[in-house]
Amino acid sequence: MRHVDFAPLYRSTVGFDRLFQLLDGITGLEEATGYPPYNIERLAENDYRITMAVAGFAEADIKIEVKESTLSVRGAKTADPAKERSFLHRGIAERTFERRFELADHVEVKGAGLEDGLLHIDLVRNVPERLKPRTIAIGSVAHGAKQIEAKAA
Repeated sequence: MRHVDFAPLYRSTVGFDRLFQLLDGITGLEEATGYPPYNIERLAENDYRITMAVAGFAEADIKIEVKESTLSVRGAKTADPAKERSFLHRGIAERTFERRFELADHVEVKGAGLEDGLLHIDLVRNVPERLKPRTIAIGSVAHGAKQIEAKAA
């Protein structure tokens, strides 16, 4: 993928730096290996789930961190010399990994769980009340003007 330089746009725009950072970061988010595989599901209007296949990893081997709007999932298998085994075939990858996901505004991590070799990370979009659409009741303008006059007197 070709790198795009957004520097000229910085000179003529104000307040779009976050957008340019997101676009700059997109090229570095996907690792070439595609490991570990993952799904992103929409469970409800504001509920999402990321499911990652992390066979062979325990809860202690996985670190989930949110910094600003980036969710990072890291896995590092600690070598235990007491459990040295001799494999004839090793098809279950237990290599170190890091996956990053850019979260949209107001998306928060609700929780995470590890079950049957799958890491589930639940997310929720909490839009503040002031940003949600609302219905404004239509009232009589003349009636409102009389109320203002009455309060002023």
